[in-house]
Amino acid sequence: MLSVHTRVLLTVLALACAVAALFFRRAQNAKGARGGRISGPKVAWLFYAVFLWFLVCPLVAADAAVPLEARAVLGAFAAFMWLRGAAELYLLYVTKSWRPPYGVAHDVACIVLVLGGLAWGRARWTGTLGPVEMWALALVLLVLVSLFVEVAYAALFFHAVEGRTTGDEGIWFADEEQARFRRINRLTLALNVPLYAGLAGLLAVGWA
Repeated sequence: MLSVHTRVLLTVLALACAVAALFFRRAQNAKGARGGRISGPKVAWLFYAVFLWFLVCPLVAADAAVPLEARAVLGAFAAFMWLRGAAELYLLYVTKSWRPPYGVAHDVACIVLVLGGLAWGRARWTGTLGPVEMWALALVLLVLVSLFVEVAYAALFFHAVEGRTTGDEGIWFADEEQARFRRINRLTLALNVPLYAGLAGLLAVGWA
């Protein structure tokens, strides 16, 4: 279904993300790391989102085997997400002024963007769907689900840290030890399973 070029790139990048996740957790959990320690479930969620939003979406958008309507939605979303990534890193590490409501606002804008893209290409999605169309639509819907999940996580986290995400002592991640993050980590662990299964299943079908 996907081109050989896309499949090779996604395989290499998936492995690279897995290795990066291990190194990131070790570095972030070192004493004195900016932003605080991070739990296993949150590392898994972070790199799931990075892989899906920043890598899978633009690569699929560039694959001519995918329907144009899906490519347009995924490409626009990926570009918007890359802009957010650059802005967030700047606010986190340079100005130290990042606040979860910024991310929530961007996530909501992304949801509107994706839904608008689906509406724009509704002629493709309301007819009889072939295997490629069904696969592409399922990927777009998975992106939508992940955005709603991210909104929920950000809201819960912002409440748990009582807004203390800015400055040199800002907290950016949920660790495994503090009771205030226990519910967030349990929810993240529970949702990681179907999210990873959904993405893995779609990629497996895309490899066929």
